[in-house]
Amino acid sequence: MKVKKAVITAAARGERLYPVADTIQKAMLPVVDLDGLHKPTLQIIAEEAFSSGIEELCVVCAPGDGERYLSAFASLRDNLGRSYQGSDWATQQADKIDFLLSRLHFAEQAEPLGYGHAVACARDFVQDEPFLLLLGDYLYVSARPGQRCAAQLLALATQEGCSVSAVNPTIEHQIGRYGTLTGGLVAGQAGVYKIEKIIEKPSLSTAELELQTPGLRAGYYLCFFGMHVLTPNIFDILARHEGGSNGNLLLTPALQELADTEKYLALEVQGTRYDLSRPHGLLRAQLALGLAGEARTATLSTMVELLAEANGR
Repeated sequence: MKVKKAVITAAARGERLYPVADTIQKAMLPVVDLDGLHKPTLQIIAEEAFSSGIEELCVVCAPGDGERYLSAFASLRDNLGRSYQGSDWATQQADKIDFLLSRLHFAEQAEPLGYGHAVACARDFVQDEPFLLLLGDYLYVSARPGQRCAAQLLALATQEGCSVSAVNPTIEHQIGRYGTLTGGLVAGQAGVYKIEKIIEKPSLSTAELELQTPGLRAGYYLCFFGMHVLTPNIFDILARHEGGSNGNLLLTPALQELADTEKYLALEVQGTRYDLSRPHGLLRAQLALGLAGEARTATLSTMVELLAEANGR
């Protein structure tokens, strides 16, 4: 199974990032990437996909945001050429933006009717192909040298020819934030599970009764990592679920049906997710990327200086 397309959901207005998200799309917030360059978070997510073998991207966005993204990236590219003429890093960055713009598509989500609805909006782009699904407010740092988190997921999906969701063993007091699942280990494949049951943001009592996974440390559960490879069958399932919970179309019940009807695996990805929408999420992501990338020395120096200043007060 060859996965050539990716979908990034980025239609939410980012209420938890108020007031900055009132004046700029949250996916355009700048972060210093692993290569030491400032980039919009959307570009960092896109480059994770491209470096993992993806060829085309669709951003699911709010009405009118597609043109805003195109205009913002075009402006960034043009400013790099005008302001940093002759600079190698600026030329490389401009080339990366050009590449992104040449592979970028948009699908509008007219109303905020749930995560499943956002995914369903990309059906015309995906057509009858498997696709990589990413969140527009998650950044990742891989713990596997030379292989990004998305690449780990795509490698297993390609090998097994089926849907695969990335998961992370998560301490019990945090599982109320995530879709949580259980399943049986696949023989001979470390960290690979055949998905059996999924519950969205379960209570601890529910998880203790229904989501225990043999082999995990006590008090840990398998939670979604924020990236999936899905077969196009998910769109038919989502269509059947329309008009569900309070008018919102949720993704998790559709994923449960996918698990009930076809081969669907979970992979413990070697890496860490950073949710930009959480309190201090942008700060945590920036520090993690800085420490893992070319700006490591500068990041460490900044952290030491800040700690020294705090201790000196």
